[in-house]
Amino acid sequence: MAALPSSFAAASAMADPGRILDSLSTSVLIVDRARAILYLNVAAETLFGISRNQARGRPLEELFAAATELDAIVARALETSRPFLRRELALRPVNGEGELIVDCVVAPYEESAAPAVLIEISDTTQHQRISRETALLTQIDGRRLMIRQLAHEIKNPLGGLRGAAQLLERELPSDELREYTRVIIGEADRLCALVDSLLGPVRAVRRERINVHEILDRVYRLARAEAPAGVGIERDYDPSLPLLTLDRDLLVQAMLNLARNAVQALAGRGRLTLRSRALTNATIGTERHRVVASLQFEDDGPGVPPELGETIFYPLVTARAGGTGLGLAVAQDIATRHGGIIEFDSRPGHTVFSLLLPMENAHDEAA
Repeated sequence: MAALPSSFAAASAMADPGRILDSLSTSVLIVDRARAILYLNVAAETLFGISRNQARGRPLEELFAAATELDAIVARALETSRPFLRRELALRPVNGEGELIVDCVVAPYEESAAPAVLIEISDTTQHQRISRETALLTQIDGRRLMIRQLAHEIKNPLGGLRGAAQLLERELPSDELREYTRVIIGEADRLCALVDSLLGPVRAVRRERINVHEILDRVYRLARAEAPAGVGIERDYDPSLPLLTLDRDLLVQAMLNLARNAVQALAGRGRLTLRSRALTNATIGTERHRVVASLQFEDDGPGVPPELGETIFYPLVTARAGGTGLGLAVAQDIATRHGGIIEFDSRPGHTVFSLLLPMENAHDEAA
């Protein structure tokens, strides 16, 4: 059975193909020429959130949203009777949450009486996420060092410029002339404040046992007070989260930056949801944690522009006219100082920024 995945081709002659397919960790589908689903194995049921009985006979397009690329590969395999491999294919299951990044093999299925193809899907989403987070954490460390060195080089001449303007102001005979030196001093102060914002919080992290929902509620109240009338803000908390050992003020700043960023993206109309969840066996970078607190800020705005996807957490990167591009950079810095990270998933109408914090130091009291 050359058309079956290579991992069990040798055994296929002496075992039931369906039982072999169900034993695989990779997801397998069989579809006919009309793109109707004939079969899903157990791994595919789990990955796509649908049983084989529910899926059988349904078009492939009902399983995935906008799966035009997968459909094109299926068409080529049917037309040429040859297998095709596609790496890092993006799929969005209709019954799932978020986008999957998969490696996909589509090959003719010769055991079917009518033309059909077997689709073998390996979920690489977790691997891609770990690689992305590891690169991000490395960039954050390098960026933090570079910004501190740059800040030192900028603030020294700014201090000299401000001091010279103050001395000059004392020598000028009229208020009209002193107005120019005040402009110089004011602009020097503004640039110093901008450099300090680039550096982010400079004080040490002061940890204490806190109820993370108290912080979310404070951010909720502040965001509601600032949001336009057309923006609705909701809460969806997991009451089982325990107390965490965190810096209250820094976490308020990070979460408020995320909430404000979402409200601004909505441009006066839409909905923001503040959500808390516990994730088990989650990774932050390359480190696996038994339990992680996921604090999510979900909005139904236009989404992050694709061209900013790789640089959204860099300082001075923004898609908003008049924005400084510092809010997300500062929030990410605070997250990493707590051993966590901020990640995002975005498409038009659905954007989620998730602040992930390890819970190894959590206390047993429920929040």
